[in-house]
Amino acid sequence: MLQETIWQVGKEFGFPSNGFTVFLNRNKTDEVQSQNKTLSLLKIKHGDMLYLYPSGSPGPAGETMDVDEIDQYLAKQEGKIYRNKDPQLCRHGSMGKCVHCVPLEPFDEEYLSHLEPPVKHMSFHAYIRKLTGGADKGKFVALENISCKIKSGCEGHPPWPEGICTKCQPSAITLNRQKYRHIDNIMFENHTIADRFLDFWRKTGSQRMGYLYGRYTEHKDIPLAIRAEVAAIYEPPQIATQNSLELVEDPKAAAVEEIAAKLGLRKVGWIFTDLLSEDTRIGTVKYTRNKDSYFLSAEECITAGHFQNQHCNPCRLSPDGHFGSKFITVVATGGPDNQVHFEGYQVSNQCMALVRDECLLPCRDAPELGYAKESSTEQYVPDVFYKDKDKFGNDITYLARPLPVEYLIIDITTTFPKDPQYTFSSTPRFPIENRDILGETQDFHSLATYLSQCTSTVFLDMVSDFHLLLFLVTNEVMPLRDSIGLLLDAVKTKDEELAQTWKKSEQWATIEQLCSTVGGQSSGPQEYGAMGGGPSTPASSSAMWSCLHCTFMNQPGTELCEMCSLPRG
Repeated sequence: MLQETIWQVGKEFGFPSNGFTVFLNRNKTDEVQSQNKTLSLLKIKHGDMLYLYPSGSPGPAGETMDVDEIDQYLAKQEGKIYRNKDPQLCRHGSMGKCVHCVPLEPFDEEYLSHLEPPVKHMSFHAYIRKLTGGADKGKFVALENISCKIKSGCEGHPPWPEGICTKCQPSAITLNRQKYRHIDNIMFENHTIADRFLDFWRKTGSQRMGYLYGRYTEHKDIPLAIRAEVAAIYEPPQIATQNSLELVEDPKAAAVEEIAAKLGLRKVGWIFTDLLSEDTRIGTVKYTRNKDSYFLSAEECITAGHFQNQHCNPCRLSPDGHFGSKFITVVATGGPDNQVHFEGYQVSNQCMALVRDECLLPCRDAPELGYAKESSTEQYVPDVFYKDKDKFGNDITYLARPLPVEYLIIDITTTFPKDPQYTFSSTPRFPIENRDILGETQDFHSLATYLSQCTSTVFLDMVSDFHLLLFLVTNEVMPLRDSIGLLLDAVKTKDEELAQTWKKSEQWATIEQLCSTVGGQSSGPQEYGAMGGGPSTPASSSAMWSCLHCTFMNQPGTELCEMCSLPRG
């Protein structure tokens, strides 16, 4: 068996025997499709050369690395921009080509600048094609991550601050406008996602932050481009005021990531509001972020860089195994028409490096300016420069103390589709997490109310709500983390039969019993119709009851809550 041969090779050389693709030729042609057949059936004889290549891309330590599916797909696309024959300029036959109709490369800047709207940044895969399009086919291309730290292991002198040399000293950084971007378009599946997020600001006047969950797909308006599609927004615990946001530790973070992964989603970015009401009667907001002030503050750029460093982009051309990031930043702010606009951004790879190595600081009295740290006895910071034009049009190099943050920002178009898309059901609206300040709590009383008000009789539509699924997994009374996998598969594949199978489980029967115990708000004669049960019955003295103040489930026959000691009400 070929598989046994590969295992013996792995044992001999000390590397894992799985995760390899076998080819008969060095140039990766004639792939051996089945490794479970014998060598004779595969027509492999003694003395034949076999070539083993990792199935994924090699990581920094030699292990295989999982490249994003969208990157694997775009890497296989031709990417050429085909043009029709020009009736005025082309003088050849229908089968010929000339300079006026020959296909263009995906990185052609003149073509991108004439699109509507013009594209300032080529896609990252077009940039890779530009690097690998020469005669050597990118044989020596390496996308190196910038480092602002002193290289370790230099033994010719004492460590910093007593000594430093040109071998270990990081190079100075001159900030340039990044020619490419990892994400070329942001699309919310529907307006409901954004409206529900904005409801917090509308009701409290305080700002709000959330994580965007969705997927990466091909953006066909730009060659070899990637779109971030947003399907849900998760709002973590936070302390919010009219002028500030502070994130606090989130005990549900791991559960959210697990649920999203099982639903085929991932964390693609973050969103925050910066809204100031102008006229409450007509619903207008102030236009505060513009070319005369700033688009992103230095503090927001640092936060975006921190998030992008946490979500690096796997890349096979980088010696580190990663390069840049697909993590996006979306700001809900006032536009020129004094309506709420959604603006998308990323920060450059240079900004990511400055943030990762703790070299960039915000300015206290000027949000549009950053400040490159100065070297100290604890840390060496390389010089950071940027170029600007003086009043005579000459290029002048300035030290980045302070630094205009426009040199760090990449803008991304944010859109909503003409025809709304729905990963989750469009009508049910289970309360959003961590909104206790609004009186919107996630407990079994709100679940009972939600089920009683649900008009759909299709069980899958009722449970296709990201916030509801999160509550079912993370609630303290009846957590379903180990038994909800089948339901998540049903929501992911929109399989009603699979959802009905899970509905018959013991776990859902217990959930129904708990909802019947606490009771829900009636919306008409049909209560719990979507649950498949009969009319709701009031909680009796012989059943467990939920505290209206802390939602603790108390034993029957008690009038005071065992958790908060408040009356049953």
